[in-house]
Amino acid sequence: MNFFTAKGLVTITCHKRIAPYLEQEVKALGFTVEETFITGVKLQASINECIRLNLNLRCASQVLYQLKSFTADSADDIYHALKDFPWEKVLPPNGYFSVTSNVQHPSINNSMFANLRVKDAIVDRIRNLTGNRPSSGAALTGTVIHLFWKNEEAAVFIDASGDSLARHGYRKIPGLAPMLEGLAAATILATQWDRQSPFINPMCGSGTLAIEAALIATNRRPGLFRNSFAFMHLQGYDDAVYLQEDALLEEQIVDVPGLRIIASDNNPKAIENARKNAVAAGVAHLIEFVLCDFAATPVPADGKGVMMMNPEYGERLGEAAALEATYSRIGDFMKQQCGGYWGYIFTGNMELAKKIGLKAKRRIEFYNSTIDCRLLEYELYAGSRRTPQES
Repeated sequence: MNFFTAKGLVTITCHKRIAPYLEQEVKALGFTVEETFITGVKLQASINECIRLNLNLRCASQVLYQLKSFTADSADDIYHALKDFPWEKVLPPNGYFSVTSNVQHPSINNSMFANLRVKDAIVDRIRNLTGNRPSSGAALTGTVIHLFWKNEEAAVFIDASGDSLARHGYRKIPGLAPMLEGLAAATILATQWDRQSPFINPMCGSGTLAIEAALIATNRRPGLFRNSFAFMHLQGYDDAVYLQEDALLEEQIVDVPGLRIIASDNNPKAIENARKNAVAAGVAHLIEFVLCDFAATPVPADGKGVMMMNPEYGERLGEAAALEATYSRIGDFMKQQCGGYWGYIFTGNMELAKKIGLKAKRRIEFYNSTIDCRLLEYELYAGSRRTPQES
């Protein structure tokens, strides 16, 4: 089977709670989603189509093409199920490969052992056929094979991505407690933003939200910032297919006349770093960076766009108490200066969110790393119409 052209079961993974936005993206690319689960989606696609997915998806982590599914109740079962698989059709001659895994089985307390048995099966197969031992290691710089093993169900995949797609590649200076690019994109896709009206981002930090907004509005895809993927290290890889898909990325960029994206921070270094990241992303000309307190952020009066903030959460008790006044001021800022806008606050501290003093229209669930977070949506009426309530 030529997996470059033959469709197979593809699983696209993402961080927990991002799957609905990943599903939207996949469908927008013309694919039919067969199943959506808490950390990804499943569909039918070839490796050549996986190239397109890798270049275009904002919310994904890995694109995995299934090679074989089987049952296994021990690490030795994994080895025996894989030792006769034609790995020589997957790995190029003298190729380097690595093995990753997602293992949940009572016999395994260290997934590295399961990885080792996969590696042993691949090495033994190729050495028996060719007399040469392929090199392997932990670095995801060659062919990447992924093992999924939960209870007795197991499957082995080609990981067509390698390094996680959730890191989009433009952010050279991450700043303190940065939001992962894939998460930032998902939170923006969860809003009511029409991609033409103003996008206001006070407390911008390293600029990730503002930059992702500019990328989404102008249809600039993550593949523009990355030129190394695991699919490039497969037996039979044709660079012409990648170059054709890569060329489309430039062609599909759109101009949005009058687009205003305003990002502010009271830290000069944060503004400097955010501007550098925006330059790396090719969208610095689309973002107005302002050095000021968040409450002084300019908000176009007739914009009716989106105001989005990711304030500190205050994970320690003393920090949270100190942030109460900040969250109260955020509420005042939205009430007094953002009339007609949709307001969004991304926070991992719902007790602090109560200090905003407005009733959230929606509470959209996300995780930021391991922190249980909410994207709170506020419909900010122009004039005096509002409901002072806890979030």
